[in-house]
Amino acid sequence: MTRLAPPDRAEVLEMLAAFGDRSAGAVQDALGSLELTWLIAEFEQRFDIELELSDEGFEEIRTVDDATEVLRAAVLAAHRGSADATAGHPPAAGAARS
Repeated sequence: MTRLAPPDRAEVLEMLAAFGDRSAGAVQDALGSLELTWLIAEFEQRFDIELELSDEGFEEIRTVDDATEVLRAAVLAAHRGSADATAGHPPAAGAARS
């Protein structure tokens, strides 16, 4: 897995801006379910990470800041999972795809 930096708010806004072909400044803070679904798919493709969210976890992501927090945590977990795999430990949740 290529080691990528966890996304920050600006990168999440950039990803969301691509949905609807708009500027990052035009992205509303509150996320709709369609935007969030698209963001998760975009994130998984860009970072090559499978994000496993429960229905409750999905519903808790309501804002850009919420999404940034969850996506950053997934990248950090994947990095830990890669380090664990190298050390012979099982991969962490949110680990990179094989």
